[in-house]
Amino acid sequence: MPLLDPLSAITNSLKEAGIIPDVIPTKTPFSPEALLVVNWPTGKEALLGNTLTTVDTADAPDVSFTPMQSFDVENEVGYTIVMTDPDAPSRKDPKFREWRHWVVTGLKAPALSGFDTGDLSARFTKAAITPYHPPAPPPGTGPHRYVFLLYQEPSVDFSIPTDAPEHDNGMKERAKWNSTSFGEKYGLKLVGVNHFFVRGEEQ
Repeated sequence: MPLLDPLSAITNSLKEAGIIPDVIPTKTPFSPEALLVVNWPTGKEALLGNTLTTVDTADAPDVSFTPMQSFDVENEVGYTIVMTDPDAPSRKDPKFREWRHWVVTGLKAPALSGFDTGDLSARFTKAAITPYHPPAPPPGTGPHRYVFLLYQEPSVDFSIPTDAPEHDNGMKERAKWNSTSFGEKYGLKLVGVNHFFVRGEEQ
């Protein structure tokens, strides 16, 4: 069996996990342009569908881009990172899909010097629009999919208006969000995706 290239492996994992079409609709085909690496302070990493715990993912992660040819580092266009849960309150009954866990705009691709040093961490230049809320699947709801979406912003001075719903961060306000509508509304281009699972405790 031939080995898949990394970008094809991303697409296949998204289909196998049902993220295509539950989060990324099939009507707008997704072609990855970046390898998105997500690491938590605990040393754990999102690995296209591995299972982590609430302890592993309690604090906001570090985000890195593995550089691809399509990335124009010098133009300083920013990126937006989103983390969303399509399985709220459960995959069998996703009546609150999607639950918005994290939205940060203004990420910058790694500095050119990072390619030599191996430090490919994204540079966070703005405070989170939606502060990070760690995974907390309700007991007995089985495994939840947590999806990271990396978008390229349409302009250098991109920002989310202060009255946008992404600034409303109560528990109820984060529910029934739609990442696709969010991206379309602001002209964001999806370039990278990663995901992992956290299982709710057994009742």
